[in-house]
Amino acid sequence: MNQTDYNDLKEIGKTRPVLENITNKWSILILTVLCSEPVRFNELRRRLDGITHKALADALKRLERNGLVHRKVLSGSPVSVEYSLTALAQTLQDPFNALYEWALKYGPEMAQAQLIYDAKHAEKLC
Repeated sequence: MNQTDYNDLKEIGKTRPVLENITNKWSILILTVLCSEPVRFNELRRRLDGITHKALADALKRLERNGLVHRKVLSGSPVSVEYSLTALAQTLQDPFNALYEWALKYGPEMAQAQLIYDAKHAEKLC
């Protein structure tokens, strides 16, 4: 594997649209949930506390368009839809799992840093 020279990012323009599609507000969380198993729309919505029906539907369409999510209509009454990762999206499992674990481990430190920052800057405003 080639070592990236972060001081010489000639290709950064090529990565921006890709990164924007997988790192927006809901995409990482949706793909992380789908890493473990295919999930139906309403179950996905329940597991993503705070996402609206429209935001989830839009994000899933975007992810499907980008070749990261497979949408399968399940017959039955009522008809339901199940989402799963494509082979392309499965290549993101390790990085997303690492981000998820990092967020769990270092989230409290970030929250503490935010409190310290806010307290310090609140004094300057008064």
